[in-house]
Amino acid sequence: MSNFKRLLGGRDGAAAIEFAIIAPLFFMCVLTLIAYGVYLSAAHSIQQIAADAARTAIAGLSQTERERLATDYIRRTTMDQAFIKSSRMTVTVRDDANNANQFTVRIKYDAGDLPIFNLFTFAMPSEQIERFATIRIGGV
Repeated sequence: MSNFKRLLGGRDGAAAIEFAIIAPLFFMCVLTLIAYGVYLSAAHSIQQIAADAARTAIAGLSQTERERLATDYIRRTTMDQAFIKSSRMTVTVRDDANNANQFTVRIKYDAGDLPIFNLFTFAMPSEQIERFATIRIGGV
């Protein structure tokens, strides 16, 4: 009976057992924070690229020319974003049906190759990032 009491009363290894229980949850939380940081950085970059492409496309006289200018801007610009590939973007430029003085540049980005989707994390957002920028033709 004294061995049983000693076994129940012993504290040796308690920290290791607590670490083994808590560590996986902690590391999953940390990896999720990192993954969302990378995802939000990519989403912000796509938004900025859409805004820059819209500013470039304003020189176009027609919807077709604006779409060509926006697409050319995205292909030719040297992007410093580590996780963004212009080949995975789909660019559309459409005139606003409700306002003839506006057009919208919309970028759909397939983020499926981001390394965050290979991490062991909690639920992640969609692999499709879609952002847009609307520009008024001719100023205010």
